[in-house]
Amino acid sequence: MTTASAPRGMPVARRLLKGYGPLALASLMFLLMATFVPTVREAPTSSVAAGPDVTTPGDTVPDTTQTTTAGDASAPGATNPGAPGATAPAASNPPKGTQKGAPAGQVAGGKTGACAGRDKQVPGDPYSPPCIAFEGNNGGTTAKGVTGTDIVVSARILNEKGFQQTLAELAGASITDQPEDIRRTISALAEYFNKRFQFYGRKINIQFYNGTGSSTKELLGGGQAEAEADATTASETKGAFAEINGGTPPFSDALAGKKVIAFGAPYLSRDWMIAHRPYNWSIATDCSIIVESVGEVVAKQLIGKPAAYAGTGLKDKPRTFAALAPENPWYQQCVDAGERQLKKDTGKGFDLRIAYKLDINSMSNQAASVIAKLKSENITTVLMGTDPIFPVFLSSKAKEQGYNPEWIIAGTAATDLDIVGQLYDQDQWSHAFGVSYLGRQLPTRAGLGYAAYKTVRQDEPAFAVELIYAQMDMLAIGLQMAGPNLTADTYEQGMFNFPGGSGPYGTWGFDADSYTPTQDYRILSWNVNKVSPENNKKGGYDESYGGQRFKLGTLPPEPQPRVFGK
Repeated sequence: MTTASAPRGMPVARRLLKGYGPLALASLMFLLMATFVPTVREAPTSSVAAGPDVTTPGDTVPDTTQTTTAGDASAPGATNPGAPGATAPAASNPPKGTQKGAPAGQVAGGKTGACAGRDKQVPGDPYSPPCIAFEGNNGGTTAKGVTGTDIVVSARILNEKGFQQTLAELAGASITDQPEDIRRTISALAEYFNKRFQFYGRKINIQFYNGTGSSTKELLGGGQAEAEADATTASETKGAFAEINGGTPPFSDALAGKKVIAFGAPYLSRDWMIAHRPYNWSIATDCSIIVESVGEVVAKQLIGKPAAYAGTGLKDKPRTFAALAPENPWYQQCVDAGERQLKKDTGKGFDLRIAYKLDINSMSNQAASVIAKLKSENITTVLMGTDPIFPVFLSSKAKEQGYNPEWIIAGTAATDLDIVGQLYDQDQWSHAFGVSYLGRQLPTRAGLGYAAYKTVRQDEPAFAVELIYAQMDMLAIGLQMAGPNLTADTYEQGMFNFPGGSGPYGTWGFDADSYTPTQDYRILSWNVNKVSPENNKKGGYDESYGGQRFKLGTLPPEPQPRVFGK
């Protein structure tokens, strides 16, 4: 596909509003339908095979490994392939509390061990688990949805206009993913993982169903009854061990109540995820990690210093901070936690907090009011815990009102992608910097998901193939690391045993209290003159510190952040 030049400011906002009601996936699908989308620039089709069958040790995938912080035990090359005869790699981070169920992989009659001549299950894949060989009896039925031959994974399909279409409409692109595109892509990737990962004689068996719920309602806090009904379908009608499309808080909560593992909870807190253990996992960074990472930047490099990167009227004034996030209670709880931590670290909280409503029809009016409030309170620095659409309106209204603050991106909602930053008012966004959890983005048709799809089908996958792949990769990693005795508890232990890796989705790994994979972040700032490698258009993020990634606690104090080429 080809993308038209992205218009700026209110023309974009007016065009976006035309024909759209409330956000179809609502703006807290953020990452789940936007962050991992491939760039819309055409590129040569990859001819590289995406990894070996479990019986074929020679094929490889493109190596997309990124540089990690020195000493990072989760970096590629630090993997433990497992000792011969071991049931699974030893856990470096055992879970808190008493582990329920049998240890991962321990089943009478089955034997697991390291692979001869291959340390990774899929050579060249930066997120591949250690290669594990298996022979003997897998134990047959070990949990609901698990038999000797199958692992039932349900997939709720909702015929709603997705968030990727909304974001693409902003950019002037035509995205045509239909439910059938999603079904086809999930099915193809299930075939890919069945061939290349070690599932101990079992295969992922995808069971699609048309949901009665609505992501829009659920992400705005409603739709609980319909979410419960869909969870019942997944659990009782489909008999699922896991659900791959669990991307709203009500649906994820309902699935946990049915003891079905769910993937996709969007930016919920660490406490929420732990309370639902071991049934909720997500590629979307938990908001506790987000507020801790942004808080570290504020505490070490911003607070108590002049607003060096603000524009006219605010530049070099003493920094004052506003935290901006959706009004949903589960996100405001994370803002609460972030403010408590900032007060603990610095003795100072936010100067202003603003909660906004995730309703695209009112975003223009909300943005005008928000900017007026920020301006009247002399806020120099805005901490942006937002969806990717609201900054279109905010940056336009800020320009109209002559308000020129520092915009601090929080790595949420694809706001850390070039193709999204290009949609914002460029004069305003020339003052934007902050954190990102992703790795360097790949051109279209060069991603892990696209390459994997092409090993099993010759047609084209859904536009969202990289998102779908990342989520299914997370599922597959846990299935392999659990060993043959597959239960929700051994799945959890297997994820904690996963040695991790770093690539286009960022650095992955799972600590004893984390159910999202984010392990570190990098520092970015917007460069209006940079030609983006994502779509060859002007406007893109520059990396600071040479692209170095920081685990929480390792960011150095600075007189000012090293951004904008400083």
